[in-house]
Amino acid sequence: MSRRRELARRMEALADIAGIMSAMKGLALMETRILQEFLGSQRRMVAGIEAAAGDFLAWHAGAGGAPAAPGGGLCVLVGSEQGFCGDFNEALLSASERLLGSRSAPPRRVVVGQRLAGRCAEREDVDLTLPGAIVADEVPAVLLRLTRELATLLARAAPGASSLSVAYHCDATREVRLRRLLPLGEPPAPPHRHSHAAQLTLAPAHFLSGLTRHYLHAVLNEVLFSSLMAENRQRQAHMDRALQRLEEETGKLRLDCNRRRQEEITEEIEVILLSAEMMGLAGQQ
Repeated sequence: MSRRRELARRMEALADIAGIMSAMKGLALMETRILQEFLGSQRRMVAGIEAAAGDFLAWHAGAGGAPAAPGGGLCVLVGSEQGFCGDFNEALLSASERLLGSRSAPPRRVVVGQRLAGRCAEREDVDLTLPGAIVADEVPAVLLRLTRELATLLARAAPGASSLSVAYHCDATREVRLRRLLPLGEPPAPPHRHSHAAQLTLAPAHFLSGLTRHYLHAVLNEVLFSSLMAENRQRQAHMDRALQRLEEETGKLRLDCNRRRQEEITEEIEVILLSAEMMGLAGQQ
């Protein structure tokens, strides 16, 4: 009896765990629905800024000054703030090492997301770690702090070394993407698409500076949304696999519990039959 009760308690505990995992899966699904709307509008905004930058740089290629030296600079790694998302952070680290390994000089790193930061604690090339977003509503605060810290780090960089890239899980491609952000206009702009240059009310260098600030804010916003979307998709898949394993384990425990109950019933029947037999023998005497 005690073993069957232990199995029953175990099944109750697994049922509680399954309820928590189902709730986490539901929250991840809700978050993907919210992020889908944000991502669509943000991608259109970034595409518009990139198109404007391409038109501008086609006529003012030298407005940004000397191009950044190859290698070095900063690379932002966007990981997860919370767990239960499988190998999300491990895959990001592995892919970023592969993608950045071909550079002549490795970049310094800025890590977003405490779960990822925990895996980079021993690295000497990490300049800064920042908390990431758990839900879409937290992205603006994360973005504000990230842009402020990046502005400070880039201002300290030597001339020609202020390049910026970002490695993150891209929801559109379902892969880890290394994306070059600064200097704006690298690789070189396409050939002229218009017969005349756009009329500017600012000096080209000032216009490019303002455009770069708008672009950096918009593209980092898109990156954070895309990474959070990919994280929630992976969390859904992770919860699905975990729930399936829990269901299989619960099924095994249920079969074991039923088998032990059948054994107990058989033992009870045998006791009853033996008692009846002994009473019959006693009556005959």
